[in-house]
Amino acid sequence: MTLDSRVAAAGDLFVAVVGHQADGRRYIPQAIAQGVAAIIAEAKDEATDGEIREMHGVPVIYLSQLNERLSALAGRFYHEPSDNLRLVGVTGTNGKTTTTQLLAQWSQLLGETSAVMGTVGNGLLGKVIPTENTTGSAVDVQHELAGLVDQGATFCAMEVSSHGLVQHRVAALKFAASVFTNLSRDHLDYHGDMEHYEAAKWLLYSEHHCGQAIINADDEVGRRWLAKLPDAVAVSMEDHINPNCHGRWLKANDVNYHDSGATIRFSSSWGDGEIESHLMGAFNVSNLLLALATLLALGYPLADLLKTAARLQPVCGRMEVFTAPGKPTVVVDYAHTPDALEKALQAARLHCAGKLWCVFGCGGDRDKGKRPLMGAIAEEFADVAVVTDDNPRTEEPRAIINDILGGNVRCRTCQSDGRPC
Repeated sequence: MTLDSRVAAAGDLFVAVVGHQADGRRYIPQAIAQGVAAIIAEAKDEATDGEIREMHGVPVIYLSQLNERLSALAGRFYHEPSDNLRLVGVTGTNGKTTTTQLLAQWSQLLGETSAVMGTVGNGLLGKVIPTENTTGSAVDVQHELAGLVDQGATFCAMEVSSHGLVQHRVAALKFAASVFTNLSRDHLDYHGDMEHYEAAKWLLYSEHHCGQAIINADDEVGRRWLAKLPDAVAVSMEDHINPNCHGRWLKANDVNYHDSGATIRFSSSWGDGEIESHLMGAFNVSNLLLALATLLALGYPLADLLKTAARLQPVCGRMEVFTAPGKPTVVVDYAHTPDALEKALQAARLHCAGKLWCVFGCGGDRDKGKRPLMGAIAEEFADVAVVTDDNPRTEEPRAIINDILGGNVRCRTCQSDGRPC
């Protein structure tokens, strides 16, 4: 089953959807020439919904609202893979990758064969293949899940993007649990404003089979959602657990940051405990607690989770630490939003004895409004901020840098070799 006529082969099912940039029905002749067995295409109107025609001997089934129905169709085609493993969805602006990786690592330590799907890529742990999008097309998602089931996966942690929710890419998946990490400014080039961005994320809980909801109560949006989700698990490290809540909960009582990570003491509906984490920063404590609460809610024993917690490893490119004798410590992080950059710098400060330098840029063809905000945050929270390029795409790199510098009060411009301009 494929949406791409260029890769359609003999015996395949070609799906011709009407997308934002192209009408897949234009490529039906190419798919037929390449030997596809059948075609599903977007109907012209409601009157032709369900109509079946033949083109050069190939049956073409016309369906209205095909994009909305595609996840369910692909699910049937691939034998409902989300029924055959434990699937956890993670949504939010920041923390999705780390939380999914922690869920996969931890569940595998407890005997599962675990996989991840998201920004870093898709696949079994240790065999992840890079992908272009956080959440693939509705067909790609079901196909990837089916492949994971065929490889023996019993657990999968999936990043669920706002684009994926709005575009119905995960509409027919059955999640065992759904985790909300936080919400801050991002993707406003697509959603327009924060109200629509929040509404997109809320779709996971309002219009999907979300399973057990796990919500970050330290986030303002999360607290609003908890009021609408009485059976959700509330997670906090800032004492935001409502004592009158009817759902289960987990909260950090004490966090001690040190050179190699943090010691976390917590209490919960399942009991109390202490965890040694190798991850840097307060936001990674939050990510770890969300993962812990999710696994507890899914029935994994607290004692087993505590025994294996120290074996969890930091995620590549997420507050990843590099050291060498006599050299400054280098921390690499994916932070690409104002909130993520601020939290990354605050996290680094907790572990920094000397000066804190921040080297960053902003991607091209994305939300321009966050650029000066990130510039101001870098100046406020770092001792030295170095602004550089970060995948300008089709934009002029200097224009992006000028946007970033709009949030700074003080600036010295240099050439790449350090000479003043």
